[in-house]
Amino acid sequence: MIRINLLAVDRGPVKKTRGAAVVTAAQRVTIAAALILLSTLVAVGWWYWSLHTTSSRLEDEIAKAEIEAQQLRSVLAQVQKFETRKAVLQQRVSLIEQLRRGQTAPVHVLDEVSRALPDRLWLISMAQHGQDFTIEGRTTSLTALSDFVANLEASAWFKRPVEILDSQVDQTAAGDLVRFTIRATTQSPDAPAAPPPPAAGRGAPPAR
Repeated sequence: MIRINLLAVDRGPVKKTRGAAVVTAAQRVTIAAALILLSTLVAVGWWYWSLHTTSSRLEDEIAKAEIEAQQLRSVLAQVQKFETRKAVLQQRVSLIEQLRRGQTAPVHVLDEVSRALPDRLWLISMAQHGQDFTIEGRTTSLTALSDFVANLEASAWFKRPVEILDSQVDQTAAGDLVRFTIRATTQSPDAPAAPPPPAAGRGAPPAR
């Protein structure tokens, strides 16, 4: 009878198979750990590069913003200087216009008085005290005096009312002679006109 020892034959391959299986598992763990480490390094590297890139971009933007802010501050300073110079020039122009109007006002007043003179009326003197003009003259009728006052009140260069301070009628060989003194206050033509006085408060004084 023939005997075959099957156990002795199977032990060798079984041990070899278990050893190979253990080595393969260790390699897998090592490979997996290496992959995880490599992935972590890549992720950390990418994150650091991203932060560095973002930081550089922000620094560039901040630098550009500072340059623009400096330019804006310079422009703002120039605008403020321009506004200051503009205000000074406007004040000078206003002063020049006032002086010009002040220089031409007497000329306009004399021109208006000359235009307001009716027939048979002439002036003796005219004095200025501020904006008030005191005018002394002669006429041959109270009607001419009333017309002269009305003409002055119709002018834009005089305020209403024009006051008759004094009037006297003298009898002469040539006829009546009215001596009068009136006061007229000047104003700018651009000023709003004053309302007309009541009808009862105006008119030539009766002859004496």
